[in-house]
Amino acid sequence: MKTIQKTIVCVCLFAAISGQAKAIDVNYKLSLKQPGNAAVSYDLKQSGAQLKADSPLPVVITQSVAKEGALNKLTVTLQARQRIWFNLGMTMPTGFATDDCEFYLPGFWYHKNLRSPESAPSFHTSKSWNFREDRLSAPLTGVFDAQSKQAFVVMRQLDSAAEALTTHQEGEVLLGGRTSLGYLGFDQNDKLTGSKSVAELTFGYPYVETPRRYIRKLTLANPITTFARLETGESITLTWLISESQPADYGQFVMETWQLAFDQLSPRPLTPLYTPDQVKAQLANYFRQSYVDKYDLKYHSGVSLRCDDCLPTDHVQLGFCGRVLLNAFNSLEYGEQTGEQRLVAMGREIFDSWLQHGFTAKGYFKDEMHIAQGIPADADVVHSIRQQSEAVYAVLHYLNYEKQHGRKHQLWEQKVRTLLNNMLELQKADGHFPRKYRDDHSDVDASGGSTPSATSTLVMGYRYFGDKRYLKAAKLSVDYLEKNIISKSDYFSSTLDANCEDKEAAISAVTATYYLAMVSKKAQERSHYIALCRQASYFALSWYYLWDVPFAQGQMLGDLGFKSRGWSNVSVENNHVDVFVFELAHIVKWLAGETGEHRFAQMHDLIASSLCQLLPTEERLCGIAIPGFNPEVVQHTYWDYGKNGKGYYNDIFAPGWTIASLWELYSPRRTADFLR
Repeated sequence: MKTIQKTIVCVCLFAAISGQAKAIDVNYKLSLKQPGNAAVSYDLKQSGAQLKADSPLPVVITQSVAKEGALNKLTVTLQARQRIWFNLGMTMPTGFATDDCEFYLPGFWYHKNLRSPESAPSFHTSKSWNFREDRLSAPLTGVFDAQSKQAFVVMRQLDSAAEALTTHQEGEVLLGGRTSLGYLGFDQNDKLTGSKSVAELTFGYPYVETPRRYIRKLTLANPITTFARLETGESITLTWLISESQPADYGQFVMETWQLAFDQLSPRPLTPLYTPDQVKAQLANYFRQSYVDKYDLKYHSGVSLRCDDCLPTDHVQLGFCGRVLLNAFNSLEYGEQTGEQRLVAMGREIFDSWLQHGFTAKGYFKDEMHIAQGIPADADVVHSIRQQSEAVYAVLHYLNYEKQHGRKHQLWEQKVRTLLNNMLELQKADGHFPRKYRDDHSDVDASGGSTPSATSTLVMGYRYFGDKRYLKAAKLSVDYLEKNIISKSDYFSSTLDANCEDKEAAISAVTATYYLAMVSKKAQERSHYIALCRQASYFALSWYYLWDVPFAQGQMLGDLGFKSRGWSNVSVENNHVDVFVFELAHIVKWLAGETGEHRFAQMHDLIASSLCQLLPTEERLCGIAIPGFNPEVVQHTYWDYGKNGKGYYNDIFAPGWTIASLWELYSPRRTADFLR
């Protein structure tokens, strides 16, 4: 008899019913499919150690429950009497009213995903969802009831990764090989208590996705149910663990769940493929190959490049995707360190060109353009607080570096002071900054979700110029951040191409509170900012994978040996992983020392060891045409940004920000030295 062993570790919780703790039942449904026929489903009931249906089954299903510390371990074994294709699904009723619940599937679902549109998974479309596990940074589903302060979590831990290619991606699909992927989600049951809709957690094997699949940005498609094969006499064992949680609020729920997932999955750092110096030596080739000097504004081309040729384009984005000025500084600094004057000259030419041609009359940077069509007129420019802040960040690092080497740039300092003073006028009375606005300070998007990106810049302005107005404005912005984002555990609106729940918003909150903690002289004030920083860090790290998703043979990422642990999902709308980290890894390592949260130090080591895995080198190009052009849209699940799908990249990418992020990761003292 052949046995396939799978271990699924779940945390199954208890609910307080009538003042007493009572274990919640797990309901089972077995679906069997014959090739060419529609599947037939059977509700299973416990009969001694067996789970049986009302009619005979071609499979023997046994279950047992054992105590493991504070957890209950539920084990289910299926042994086939004849060849079968099966799908086993479970539901765990919670007794919670759905309307009182907040849900959590790490890296993909926060609260009810109501900041996302109907064309992405959210409560706008359905109150019942199931997802394949590789969409999630930790394979778990959880629910928090705000009324009873009870929380339930179901978590899976895989011990033998496998993935099967399929010929179809909707309907009932027979898997042609073994997969280790199951599914996780939640359901709204309207039948248990009559008028009250009750939340259930859902999980099972192999994967299903209902009521819709999320296949690319803002695109939902038909559902899928997959069926795994068992030969005659073959068996498979599935195991779930069940336990309880009583967090005070959603933020504590996410924190405790992340800690639990970290401890259960125990992600270990990889053996790095390259040293930090070797990474930078490769990334520097991006500076050489992407430089564009034929326009009034010079830049390293970082947006809308093709993976198959990496040729420069005329699309210029000052901030996030291109990080033009930060890459200019990196090029200049690295060129001086290595004696490569060409890189030094590039950096200086970029800064000089933006000083001369890159500002509006009001004193803001020009954010984005297709420069072959000319530099846009002031009236045509829409500013984003994130891009403006990122530009000032880069310039202040440049000015600080130049000052340390005995070089002064008074005109640059005047320009930065003007922009910082403009930001003081732009700030609203409650401390927030509009996400997007025009030169006359009229709002284009008044949302405050991007506010923390301005905080860090204001703190840097205070440190460089000694102007306490900037520090006062930074503190006011964190007052807003604390009341409206951190206390509500609602991190959104910081990425440029989506206004939804996203990782970058949480990272911005971490960074903002870190900067204020670093410059605060009063112990109580510093402790307060550290506490906020820690709280936001759990949300930021919740986007980072704690496990390695499986790939099938023939999917490039799997064939390259790519490990997803240490990489992060992007947002609810963009379900791929990337190297976005910048200063986060250094901050959480610092927090580990300040707070005693040892997991943060371990996450630093994991991230630092993992994010260089797909660095293109001449000997190992990783699917990119030119060494050093680090890939961006790394498609690790059945989702694509438009092309190619799981195991590959989109055909278009933006290496400008990936190079800047990795450069920051491997420059651990840059910000700390600036703020000291």
